[in-house]
Amino acid sequence: MIDTNEVIQFFDRLAPNWDADMVRNENVIKTILDNAGVQEGKDILDVACGTGVLIPDYISRGVASVTAIDISPKMVEIAQSKFISKNMDITSSKISIICGDVETYDFEEQFDSIVVYNAFPHFPNPDRLIAGLVKKLKSGGILTIAHGMSREKINSHHKGSASHVSNGLMPVGILVGIFAKYLSVDMYISDDRMYQVCGNMS
Repeated sequence: MIDTNEVIQFFDRLAPNWDADMVRNENVIKTILDNAGVQEGKDILDVACGTGVLIPDYISRGVASVTAIDISPKMVEIAQSKFISKNMDITSSKISIICGDVETYDFEEQFDSIVVYNAFPHFPNPDRLIAGLVKKLKSGGILTIAHGMSREKINSHHKGSASHVSNGLMPVGILVGIFAKYLSVDMYISDDRMYQVCGNMS
């Protein structure tokens, strides 16, 4: 069983070098956000946002708001230093970055799109997470769980120093089955480039 405090400590340690070590595949990220319904005027919840890796992508799409949450204080501190400043006055998007546990945090609003990017294996109970996130969706909203690399690469990577804070990434068919209990499954992908499941609150 994953210990939440160990997850916090693990990502606090990684936070200072997170951006420098990050590898982005722009085409994959574009596909993920297209599938997730991240569009102009939408309200976005970015779950386990880290240092705010996807916040510029949301802003560039003209979303109405970004609410980003992460359980690691050090990750959130970096994200806030990058985006909650005068430098962001040029954007019409409302940005909020919260340090907290998305499973227990009391959000005042619901969202058009909820994105869990490169983080899903670190949640202790996948079914409980999805059931909770569904309640935060607007009618017609989309929940997506996605990774910018293949399931095989993720699981190989997590066998190392992250093994104590990762459940591993489940086969996409199993995740589709969990989604289907709560949402209409729009699409799923698991190939050598990426992993994604999207469900719609119809």
